Amino acid sequence: MGITSLGFQVVWASLAQRTDLDVRRLFTDRGDPAHRRCDLFGLSLSWELDGPVLLDLLEQQHIPLWSRERGEEDPIVFGGGPVLTANPEPLAPFFDAVLLGDGERLLPDFVEAVIAHRNAPRAERLRALAQVPGVYVPALYVPRYGSDGRLLSIEPIDTDIPATVAKQTWRGNTLSHSTVITPEAAWPSIHMVEVVRSCPELCRFCLASYLTLPFRTPSLDDGLIPAVEKGLTATRRLGLLGASVTQHPQFDDLLTWLDQDRFDGTRVSVSSVRAATVTPQLARILARRGSKSLTIAIESGSERLREVVNKKLSRDEIFAAARYAKEGGLTGLKLYGMAGLPTEDDEDIEATADLLLALKTATPGLRLSLGVSSFVPKAHTPFQWEPVRPEAEKRLKRLARRLQPKGIALRPESYGWSVIQALLSRSDRRLAAVIMAVRGRHGSQGGWKTAYREVLDQGADDLAPLPPWHETVHRTWDPERVLPWDHLEGPLTKATLVRHRQEAFAQV
Repeated sequence: MGITSLGFQVVWASLAQRTDLDVRRLFTDRGDPAHRRCDLFGLSLSWELDGPVLLDLLEQQHIPLWSRERGEEDPIVFGGGPVLTANPEPLAPFFDAVLLGDGERLLPDFVEAVIAHRNAPRAERLRALAQVPGVYVPALYVPRYGSDGRLLSIEPIDTDIPATVAKQTWRGNTLSHSTVITPEAAWPSIHMVEVVRSCPELCRFCLASYLTLPFRTPSLDDGLIPAVEKGLTATRRLGLLGASVTQHPQFDDLLTWLDQDRFDGTRVSVSSVRAATVTPQLARILARRGSKSLTIAIESGSERLREVVNKKLSRDEIFAAARYAKEGGLTGLKLYGMAGLPTEDDEDIEATADLLLALKTATPGLRLSLGVSSFVPKAHTPFQWEPVRPEAEKRLKRLARRLQPKGIALRPESYGWSVIQALLSRSDRRLAAVIMAVRGRHGSQGGWKTAYREVLDQGADDLAPLPPWHETVHRTWDPERVLPWDHLEGPLTKATLVRHRQEAFAQV
């Protein structure tokens, strides 16, 4: 499962190819033989709910859990990935360093700084790492709270520590592709090629778009084709990845190239595509290359709500995508939507059900499925100030009642886990005590709530008391509020995100 992650492979390969590092892999259930001595211990997080795994791995390696308790002989514990780039604060007390942004850009400078200061005292090493662009050293920053418990600021302990840390962006002509192809992976024997990074659409809830800006595309001749050719020397299964692969400006040319007879016997699959870019050619070539379905995100069947979230997609384009998929020889269409989006009402949910039922009538024989999640606010997006809406739970059930009896597969994500996800995505450093308390029971929603109550009852130690659960998860925040990640610079300024939020609600 772990080796299937293209991000994991990129990090591992970029480190393992160095002659001055001895790199070992570690997963929750297995790993390479351990070092006798470990200088660096790293973890990448792609999903908020994986955060507590860090503590399990640290304990397994006999590394003190709190960064403040580590001594000269303990490794530097560092982390990266989208979760930590967006908001590392809930996990900050467990990390010595957090790398904000793209690993291709960050890792070389980070490792060079570690090696250059490896014989210095630990405190000096951490101060040196804090000078590397994109490297955040939480211990060198202190949160200040008001008498009401509201976060006022997170400031460096000294003037020689940068006041803010900016996310680093890889702007090379090539993106990532598989360095490991194995029949034993969760997706066996597949060569994955990253076609695009980020997404130009800027749906206002979307972390994958806003946090990873700008939208980047490698050239066809110098980037994509050589990457594909390299992988096809080892396997006949190709995966084209990205938030919106069909928006690569040369994607039609890539399709035409893959349509050559010499690729007969090669299986090609693509990740989610923008519905408006589905063409008969795309469906035909994917069907010819072994794909059975397409995946598109519609967010809502309501035209009004799609405008609110900046989903530039019409009803006609959704129906055309389904029609082209069927005409091209594909047998299934997977759609993704959300419940509980800002300004959503019951009529919007009914519109989603109506759209799916109308699609089924318009394209008989095409297998339809709807994956639907509850809206979760994400840092560095225009909807970071919006809450999780409790009515989303009932609306998920309403969709089930409308669609499942009609033969449309509904795959809802758990509303309860969306609440926990929001707790992790919007909290500040005070949540670390809860993450510590929930160890051994973080697989249970009730375990999280019990741990939260326990920490609330215990009161504060060196920080302000925990805010009420409702304050973090279910309350709309004022745009003037100091956010836990305000000292960490994303691609767009806070003022720009406020403006995008205002534009969204001007649609109501």
